[in-house]
Amino acid sequence: MQKIASNVKLGKDVRIYDFVNLYGCEIGNNTKVGTFVEIQKGAKIGRNCKISSHTFICEGVTIEDNVFIGHNVTFINDIYPRATNEDGTQQTDDDWKCIPTLIKKGASIGSSATLLCGITVGENAVVGAGSVVTKNVPPNTIVAGNPARVFRKIK
Repeated sequence: MQKIASNVKLGKDVRIYDFVNLYGCEIGNNTKVGTFVEIQKGAKIGRNCKISSHTFICEGVTIEDNVFIGHNVTFINDIYPRATNEDGTQQTDDDWKCIPTLIKKGASIGSSATLLCGITVGENAVVGAGSVVTKNVPPNTIVAGNPARVFRKIK
């Protein structure tokens, strides 16, 4: 079962597996979206990407072409999330600011990585499985750990 809202823009030959929730997003040609993935409004996924199962891609995330996203990857778009305002009223969309994240062409994000907002993962960079990315990742670099640190350059 798939939940694909009418406002989703799908490119040619996009493959979407079961139990996927898509709304207000764009997905480029020949991209594969695995089982139990949610992609929120305003997220943009490029061409020839692979989004593995159990991944959450929130509003404000842009993923360029040829990117691999491993299983159970989580993106965050708010530095200080709160359920209520100081007066105790429930927060609405007007009460917070979406902070964008950019994943550049050819990058690979390992399974169970968490990416905080406001960062860029450079072209062809690799984020190790389980890493927590708190800062920009330079192009052609492998990062790993919590917080993610440069492991080595890719030749």
